[in-house]
Amino acid sequence: MNITIIGATGNVGSRIVNEALSRGHQVAAIARSADQLPARPGLSAKALDYTDAAKLAAAIEGQDAVIAAVKYSTGHPATIVEAVKKAGVKRLLAVGGAGSLKEPSGRDVVDSPDFPEPWKAEALAARDFLVSLRQETALNWTLLSPSALLQPGARTAKYRIGADDLLIDAQGNSHISIEDLAKALIDELEAPKHQRKRFTVGY
Repeated sequence: MNITIIGATGNVGSRIVNEALSRGHQVAAIARSADQLPARPGLSAKALDYTDAAKLAAAIEGQDAVIAAVKYSTGHPATIVEAVKKAGVKRLLAVGGAGSLKEPSGRDVVDSPDFPEPWKAEALAARDFLVSLRQETALNWTLLSPSALLQPGARTAKYRIGADDLLIDAQGNSHISIEDLAKALIDELEAPKHQRKRFTVGY
């Protein structure tokens, strides 16, 4: 497929780029510093301020899908949605946050009194984005929320898939590697199972 990855130089975006390229997809990488990406077969890079809907729409025309891996508190997700629509691309996949997942009590993770304050603005912005996507009818969207702890690690390909509840293991931990998150997202791209839905992955 021909796919655009917005936020391609970030911790998450760069691993999604790696996963997509390893499967033979043609990847157009967009980020403010994308021109610094090393050249690789199947990869084209474009340094672009993706908060400009018109420029972003022009850059993604003709693509099969767009993947967004940005910080929603600063990344203007509504602008991304506007650009995808304007470009006529029907498939949008996005990496969200764990804050909008449900705890066993039924409360959103971000609403917990012990939720870390430095992460709260981003978690609330990501939840707002999910709310807006659920009202979206023109796009075939999917949002993937990670588990509570998301960090670099092994690509194990051994994880559980959930919907709106935080996945917690037998030891009480909620975690996933960025590499496995990237695998799950490209799996969804290639064989959609969560169209116009949010899903999550965790060990």
